[in-house]
Amino acid sequence: MAKRNNNLLNIQDALKDFVETNKLEKGLDKVNVRDAWSKLMGNGVNNYTTAVDIKNETLYVQLSSSTLREELSYGKDKIITMLNEELGKNLIKKIVIR
Repeated sequence: MAKRNNNLLNIQDALKDFVETNKLEKGLDKVNVRDAWSKLMGNGVNNYTTAVDIKNETLYVQLSSSTLREELSYGKDKIITMLNEELGKNLIKKIVIR
């Protein structure tokens, strides 16, 4: 049987340690980016969003509407700023809208 560690940790520190130990941060970032996109963009944009993925500080967003794609391409810098603020860290440097 495993030996218990008698040091007291709060749940936040325990979860943070678990995520770092098991190298789960990239996967959690992907989930958090999808959630932030849907929260910030609202139902109008989410209805036309088919995929949201992040790779190497680049956010890839796939849309089914070419008109919406063109509209969002004008505000890429603002979208990056809003998403990074929502995530609480500078995770996104570039957006590719397809």
